[in-house]
Amino acid sequence: MAERTPWQVKTLAQIRLDKFISNQTLLTRSEARKAVYCGRVAVNGEIVRLIDMKIDENAAKVTLDGEEISFEKYVYLIMNKPKGVLSATDDKRDKTVVDLLPESYQKRNIFPAGRLDKDSTGMILLTDDGEFAHRITGPKHHIEKSYIVGLDGEITDEVMVGFKNGVTLYDGQECLSAVCEKINSTTARVILTEGKYHQIKRMFGVYGLGVVSLHRERIGNMFLPSDLQSGEFCKIDPEALIIRNK
Repeated sequence: MAERTPWQVKTLAQIRLDKFISNQTLLTRSEARKAVYCGRVAVNGEIVRLIDMKIDENAAKVTLDGEEISFEKYVYLIMNKPKGVLSATDDKRDKTVVDLLPESYQKRNIFPAGRLDKDSTGMILLTDDGEFAHRITGPKHHIEKSYIVGLDGEITDEVMVGFKNGVTLYDGQECLSAVCEKINSTTARVILTEGKYHQIKRMFGVYGLGVVSLHRERIGNMFLPSDLQSGEFCKIDPEALIIRNK
């Protein structure tokens, strides 16, 4: 019996060749099939023409027109969210953070891990790894999130002490202890370990203050890169954020 090549060995990571190419490139599924038919695709150095060939996506070396296709099981991104963009995957009226990504990423099931209000800006994480997203957004993990908040009035000692002691919202919900650090008379750095709906706006509202701007600068130990312009994104190592918050 002839020795099997790596792509012929059945593994838990098997995937159809045409699907793999489509997932990892800008090609549609039909374009990927055509590329295989035309002999543009090689697996482990051998030209193949079987679109339904099963390969081990973790081990097989696949090339398209001589260029290796890198396999990414999951994608982890930081984006500097612009004002007016929704923290969502799709919306019929407004632009979303996913709309700002290149087509190669939009083809994947990428979604924001957590959210920022439409008028808020700054750091947001995007991924197609559901387990990672849960570890970021799950309430039991209490991962710190830091914001720079502009207000329409003066930040008093009462506000800062109130945040530290835990604010009780108008509807009776109790917030965990939070940091409100005065930067200047109307600007504060707020650090939360939870994420209630419109929480920062509601907390300041208890003290008669309105939020005029809100910018997230940090999640866990990971800061928004200073050179990342509004609407831009970059890849991250998820362990750099997760491990340091255990």
